[in-house]
Amino acid sequence: MHRGKGMKFVGDSRILDPSVRKPMGPKDYSEYPGKTEAFWPNFLLKEWMVGAVFLVGFLCLTAAHPAPLERIADPADAGYIPMPDWYFLFLYQMLKYSYASGPYNIIGLIIPGIAFVGLLLAPFIDRGPQRRPLKRPFATGFMLLSVAAVFYLTWEAAAHHDWKKAAEQGKIVAKVDIDKEDPGYKVFSKQSCIQCHGENLTGGPAAPSLIGTGLSAKEVADIAQHGTKSGKMPANQFKGSPDDLKKLSEFIAGLKK
Repeated sequence: MHRGKGMKFVGDSRILDPSVRKPMGPKDYSEYPGKTEAFWPNFLLKEWMVGAVFLVGFLCLTAAHPAPLERIADPADAGYIPMPDWYFLFLYQMLKYSYASGPYNIIGLIIPGIAFVGLLLAPFIDRGPQRRPLKRPFATGFMLLSVAAVFYLTWEAAAHHDWKKAAEQGKIVAKVDIDKEDPGYKVFSKQSCIQCHGENLTGGPAAPSLIGTGLSAKEVADIAQHGTKSGKMPANQFKGSPDDLKKLSEFIAGLKK
């Protein structure tokens, strides 16, 4: 038998041929069906240009219509009701329900947290090859349920909010220098008036401003004792001596805008 006669060579595709070198970079975009341009820099440059146009438009909109501002926060105003921005209204509305507030407040925080975490993990959990919504009933169903819940809760929060009252409580009033060493202010700070009208007497959602009322000292004293006809301020709110009442009424009547 001669050398090499009857011998067969079998190739194994798992063994790389050192003589053939393949490029280490990504494949050319032309090898992918439906792709007509390179991601870098062609496609990415277009994305940046579109983003820049929207950014400039947004900056022009904010310059033309600045965000509405409210008065300076008053820690002594216990009647102020804060209102979140529109994109958090659904959470604000959800916390109004008994099962998501009070002792169950943790539930009102966990449910939205799970929803947002699930949204972030969706690409890693649902790794099926199908991309059509009808072929992915669970993912599509949960997404539609989330969108419907956000829209419904946002609508409920906006529809049942007292916007007129909110505008009054946040209204910017003219700054008035108040002499906090005045005997009338000391009487005011000791009474329950400060809880509704605020430390600076600018009022709140439950009480009007006491600055520039146009009332005389006698009218102020009458309201402090007998309340208002509308019933917003009940009678017998003032607890003090006649001398304290005189100091308080003269002080409030003297406040001018």
